[in-house]
Amino acid sequence: MPAGRDEAKATGRVVEIYTDGACSGNPGPGGWGAVLRYGRVEKELHGGEPLTTNNRMELTAAIVALEALTRPVTVRLYTDSTYVRDGITRWLAGWKRNGWRTAARQPVKNADLWQRLDAAARVHQVEWLWVRGHSGHPENERADALARRGSDEARQAGTPG
Repeated sequence: MPAGRDEAKATGRVVEIYTDGACSGNPGPGGWGAVLRYGRVEKELHGGEPLTTNNRMELTAAIVALEALTRPVTVRLYTDSTYVRDGITRWLAGWKRNGWRTAARQPVKNADLWQRLDAAARVHQVEWLWVRGHSGHPENERADALARRGSDEARQAGTPG
């Protein structure tokens, strides 16, 4: 286990992270959002890209949120993306073993982001939790609103003035 994970367990600090991605068209302008909570302290993050996919935005939300943490901690990361949750918990080890190829020997889609997510997650002790999207979960709804804001900003930035 990397030293960061040992330190995260020893400190007892737990950060909750809620992430979401959005895309208008797939591909199209997209955004990502994250809500980070440590005790009563909260931080909201969002951003977007003018031409992307929903899966790339879901991955980016988790990556940026984990990279925003300044020291190793225990993380409960909530996502409504089964792609992100299953990718990091079920598929990643095989992809790495197979040289970033799927079981069907095809290149892994979004390998650049999966590699970045793997590196960001290794620093922490992360529990990956799935939450049903658009089900009224307050923090997931906030992450969704942030992702839509990022998508709107990316669309406006990509529109010639």
